[in-house]
Amino acid sequence: MSTLRAPVNQRDHARGAQNAIVTLVEYGDYQCPHCAAANPVMHFLEGRYGQALRIVFRHFPLAEIHPVAPIAAEAAEYAADHGLFWEMHDAIFANQHQLSVRFLFTLAGSLKLPQMGLRDSIARSLHRDKIQADFIGGVRSGVNGTPTFFVNGLRYNGGYSAPELSASIQTVMDALAPVR
Repeated sequence: MSTLRAPVNQRDHARGAQNAIVTLVEYGDYQCPHCAAANPVMHFLEGRYGQALRIVFRHFPLAEIHPVAPIAAEAAEYAADHGLFWEMHDAIFANQHQLSVRFLFTLAGSLKLPQMGLRDSIARSLHRDKIQADFIGGVRSGVNGTPTFFVNGLRYNGGYSAPELSASIQTVMDALAPVR
């Protein structure tokens, strides 16, 4: 079983308590249909486990098969500069069937993000270092497709349905629960 070689850090996009019992790291690609299908599962898990679960998203754009994915990652990072990473992240996945560069500008407009700033961010790849760092960390951790999950630093090899991921998270929580 492979392990997460790049520890979760301050540059990561995380939802949930920093001291959560379980940290679920997802390496994802904004054009990957499986990642889009997994996104509502992440929301379900957040609702189920609350502050006991922290969810981290890292970029793993598979540019050779998903040419808009790196641009979508850039748009998400631009939104992060304005405190709106998760809003852009969720909007991209919810509207993946429409994903294009033009549509990213539509999403930015709906989030009231400056479109000229987004244009500059995309044209100059202002967040390339962050996106590449996520990707390289994934490669070092054995990621070769998306979505790939790590539960408390260990690669999760099951499916990404709510029951499957929930069972894995619950197993870890039960193992870490204080003895009564």
